[in-house]
Amino acid sequence: MPDGADLPRFRVTPRAAAEVAEIARREGRPEAGLRVSVSAGGCSGFQYGFALEDAAAEDDLVVEAGGVRVFIDGVSLDLLAGSELDWNDSLIGAHFVVRNPQAVSGCGCGVSFAVG
Repeated sequence: MPDGADLPRFRVTPRAAAEVAEIARREGRPEAGLRVSVSAGGCSGFQYGFALEDAAAEDDLVVEAGGVRVFIDGVSLDLLAGSELDWNDSLIGAHFVVRNPQAVSGCGCGVSFAVG
């Protein structure tokens, strides 16, 4: 599995940042950030997770974009290095999308992926 050391850092698009801000506002937690994580599971081996959190953990990478914060733990960062978080709002539903250059395959739902 690649360690992502030669990949650029994690990016957050303006659309994703705006949606994080909107979700936090609706939840009554305007200062909250979005945790993006990777865990074992899903139909392709790994799956993305998203959750609002009020503060970063000690070992988190904190990405600030568009006035919001995105938190990524060190273990997940290895699998997310070089990735981009975006927001997709389409007829089939609205959701966060991770464009991950390390993913060699994924499932149709876009939530799980495999690395080479």
